[in-house]
Amino acid sequence: MEGLARAAGIEGLVQETIAAACAPGATVALSVDGEIWSMGVGLADAVRGEPLRADALFGTYSITKMIIATIVLSMAEDRVLALDDPINDSLPEFPFDTPVAIRQLLNHTGGMPDYGDDVAYREAVRNHPETPWTAAEFLQRTLGKDLLYMPGHGWRYSNIGYLLLRLMLERETGLTFPQVIRHYLALPAGLDALAAIDSLAGSMALTPGYGGVANGDGGLVNVIARYHPGWVAHGLATATALELARFFDLLFGGDLLGAESLDEMTTPVPVTTSHPWMTKPSYGLGLMMDPANRFGVVAGHTGGGPGYSTAAYRFPDVHGHRITSVALVNRDGSDTATDIVFSMVARLAAAIDGRS
Repeated sequence: MEGLARAAGIEGLVQETIAAACAPGATVALSVDGEIWSMGVGLADAVRGEPLRADALFGTYSITKMIIATIVLSMAEDRVLALDDPINDSLPEFPFDTPVAIRQLLNHTGGMPDYGDDVAYREAVRNHPETPWTAAEFLQRTLGKDLLYMPGHGWRYSNIGYLLLRLMLERETGLTFPQVIRHYLALPAGLDALAAIDSLAGSMALTPGYGGVANGDGGLVNVIARYHPGWVAHGLATATALELARFFDLLFGGDLLGAESLDEMTTPVPVTTSHPWMTKPSYGLGLMMDPANRFGVVAGHTGGGPGYSTAAYRFPDVHGHRITSVALVNRDGSDTATDIVFSMVARLAAAIDGRS
């Protein structure tokens, strides 16, 4: 695997991409038919000049949605819940009378709003990054009097929908979100570097993450030291690039979910947005998908927020090989990690083709 990565020029590609994005560094992982290789490129600490290690720990942001979906589907297999159960049954405080199915929250067809473009939210994060809204505040400030559309008759990406799923998991298990991830996924699957944090103290274990704000001498500012993970309403999973690659290999290899659940998870719903790397942008249950990709039905997720850009995708047929591609970048920027993930696979495809 390492030889293939060298032949594909992966390190140079990552260096070029992070330089163009003015990012200090990135960790990447590639799995080809289950053989995993990982490396760190660039710097972890932009001030001290410390190199970024392959085992650097990152906040994954919306890749957390994949983890939530995997746990929900596992609980459905155990008949603790059913995907077509209304979330209303688990959360009596849910403010709408219209039934919204768990499945519809998972694939963003439940008519739920979001807070990403809300001015009050943006001002609160900027002015009080260390003091997040509570779950109740997120719901009170985001949910209006009505759903955006009747469930099942539209699509809109919603972090609030996944906040409701997180609350459901906590309610059903009696555990905190970090405990849910540990006991229902990390421990049984042997994913020791996969966890979740819910405090500023927990953030201190993460590699520095840099925002676009410069200090007096033009250096980047580590925003993770002040940004409370509670601002990620659905919860913030943390992982290394290598551990995310292992998670993907276990998930799509059928070790975490049965075949029927995987079929449910990878049933695509067309979305209302376009993306330069996607031929037919779609969403499954916790999965961003492209069912028309040249390398088969591509599935995974991106993540982004203060300090980090993250992406991880599975490419099932790259000239006959199964490839998982992961990139974690320690500067925020909407598509930096996604560009690395898809570009690495394109380079690998060319290298594999050249060897055949």
